[in-house]
Amino acid sequence: MQKIVECVPNFSEGRRPEVVDAIVNAITSVKDVYLLDREMDPDHNRAVITIVGPPETIGEAAFRGVQEAAKHIDLTKHQGAHPRMGATDVVPFIPIRGVTLDDCVLIARGVGKRVAEELKIPVYLYEAAAARPERTNLENIRRGQFEGIRDEIATNPARMPDYGEAKIHATAGATVVGARKPLIAYNVNLNTADVEVAKKIAKRIRFSTGGFRFVKGMGLLLKERNIAQVSMNLTDYEQTSVELVFETVKREAERFGVSVVGSEIVGLIPQKALEQAAEYFLRVENFKPQLILENRLSEVMSGISTTAGGMNDGLRDFVDRVASAEPVPGGGSVSALAGALGAGLGQMAIRLTKDKKNFAQNSERYLDALDRLAPYRSALLELIDADAEAFNLVMAAYRISKESPGREGAIQQALIRATEIPSRTAQCASEALGVLEDLRTVIHPNVTSDLQVALTMLRSAIRGAVANMRINLADVKDAEARVRYEDMIVTFEQSIRGGN
Repeated sequence: MQKIVECVPNFSEGRRPEVVDAIVNAITSVKDVYLLDREMDPDHNRAVITIVGPPETIGEAAFRGVQEAAKHIDLTKHQGAHPRMGATDVVPFIPIRGVTLDDCVLIARGVGKRVAEELKIPVYLYEAAAARPERTNLENIRRGQFEGIRDEIATNPARMPDYGEAKIHATAGATVVGARKPLIAYNVNLNTADVEVAKKIAKRIRFSTGGFRFVKGMGLLLKERNIAQVSMNLTDYEQTSVELVFETVKREAERFGVSVVGSEIVGLIPQKALEQAAEYFLRVENFKPQLILENRLSEVMSGISTTAGGMNDGLRDFVDRVASAEPVPGGGSVSALAGALGAGLGQMAIRLTKDKKNFAQNSERYLDALDRLAPYRSALLELIDADAEAFNLVMAAYRISKESPGREGAIQQALIRATEIPSRTAQCASEALGVLEDLRTVIHPNVTSDLQVALTMLRSAIRGAVANMRINLADVKDAEARVRYEDMIVTFEQSIRGGN
């Protein structure tokens, strides 16, 4: 199979194996479509099916799954911890090999049209296939769940489906179809039945409420086990890693006097994500993907070496975009990148020092510093895109008609967001700077120049972030917000005084 598309349909059934069997059989009856995984969760009352196939037939397989689910699942009788709006709740198509995200968008739209026309189930498009920007995020479409959509679909223009009549299917509800990059469905379980703790943790880590850029999350109660769960989707694990999320949830839980009892992966997880976690948790010295037998074997058999060269290609696109006439990515994104590079380079200097014989007495300090720098580096990488998005929000607010009563409020909200993002950049860079400054006297002489560059990059990140804070803060009218951010600026500037 030269071209491979993955499809991960989610069905609102996690308690009746015979129903899931019927759905899987319908899906796999299509030529060249293969089942990779099936997960059933009785608490969520949800099944996640993972299939792969060529672009020519994967859409037909997904359609048959939706068709079969509509025969067996009645949303008026369905109850579960996980939000839902349809018997087939969501159908994402994901490019794996030889296909693009745009190819998957075409497949998604074709399937969505068929579901609406042939099965009379209204369909909404999301992620890369979204026809309306506010429907990029699944949460916006699913708000109110089956019951809310049922009550509003015919009267609220915002609830109009992308395909089909403005009339919900009596038992199968509505379905969301789209195209996206691979994500990881990841849950962390807590040793408490207090679901409010899980909800508070989810609020701290998800992007929509100020957390990690590539995390969606919510708090749930697993009734059968009587424990609370932080249920998450990691939409870009290379930017926001599994280990970063796990450690953050663990630390937040400890603040409430709660501990983690385990975590779970729903569906499949990319190998690279596990490699990253192994490097972090096992603290493997000088880890590289080629240390894994299967990776090295594949590399040798294909005759392709990935151990040298190619770094320029990975950076060229970003630098070219910075150099263009477009305003984004701009100074805020570049500041965040500088901070991420500084934190990463500092980690390198520490790793090259900590195993040297004459520095062994400081091993605990080195390990502690590496652990502290990891989340700063990851967060700064996320802030590259977050800063560009914040700028776009400001521009969109200013484009609102001057006659609109909500224009000024939108502008002020966007300006505060555009001040908040660089404040996070400055905060992360400042914290990382402090970690490295504490180690200046115990770094191996061979890497002192690398450490100096790392410190310089972090100071530059802080200065650049402060400059962006100032320019956006100038038009903020909220006096309390102005004072808060001005106090932050003073603190950030103090952290780099006396530096290069």
